[in-house]
Amino acid sequence: MAKRALCVGINDYPGTEMDLAGCVNDSYDWRALFEARGYGVQHRFNSEATRDGIVDALKSLFGGASPGDTLVFTFSGHGSWLPDADSDEPDGRDEMMCPYDVMDDQYLLDDDLYELFLTKPEGARLYVIADCCHSGSVVRYAESPKTPDQATTKARFLPPYVFARGDRNLERAIDQAVNAPATRKLDYPALLFAGCDDSEFSYDTAFNGRPNGAFTRTAIDALQDAAIMTPRALYAAIRRKLPSPVLPQTPQLFGSEAEMAGELF
Repeated sequence: MAKRALCVGINDYPGTEMDLAGCVNDSYDWRALFEARGYGVQHRFNSEATRDGIVDALKSLFGGASPGDTLVFTFSGHGSWLPDADSDEPDGRDEMMCPYDVMDDQYLLDDDLYELFLTKPEGARLYVIADCCHSGSVVRYAESPKTPDQATTKARFLPPYVFARGDRNLERAIDQAVNAPATRKLDYPALLFAGCDDSEFSYDTAFNGRPNGAFTRTAIDALQDAAIMTPRALYAAIRRKLPSPVLPQTPQLFGSEAEMAGELF
């Protein structure tokens, strides 16, 4: 039974003036952790992590898998959403992970990911670790929390108005969708660790002067405890640290009861 992972980290978002600092470090840290656990790891960061680059890497991850394999996809970067274009979302929004070329109208929507995840072989376990925002907050830009490293603390949320670029029709559609509570598909074909609740932000910050995602750093630190053997145990350890007074994000765990109580990685 094989163990394989794809680790993606994007700091650079050309055309947005909203670059991040800790996402590439996140991807290297996850890669090191999974390699130490015997995984074969694909790694994509910055300009390698275009929409096509991520999609091709996911197709490779799933296409080379067999029943019984363990697969992991980690993403650290901006998250966002756009108004739903095909009326399949109760909240009127398509949430997305933002690839490097997002300002070239290259979006990695939840619908795209859902279809990709369905291609994994039945019987292969898939874990998704998303250290980004899929925020439903009614804001154009997120206010940074007040931390000792506040100069490097940013929300990993790219506001959908950034994509409008003066398109009044798109701005009106965003305005109509912005107040709706975000939802997630209940039959998500993976066990998903998310960095925050849908009404919050995942933060890009620093620990002892080194940039990292707050969720990623907390999760990797927790995994140093050999007693953590299940996703539910990892989630409980993360929640003992987050949210905090200076990092007000509430990590989430989605999946079946059997998956949450089962083997971790």
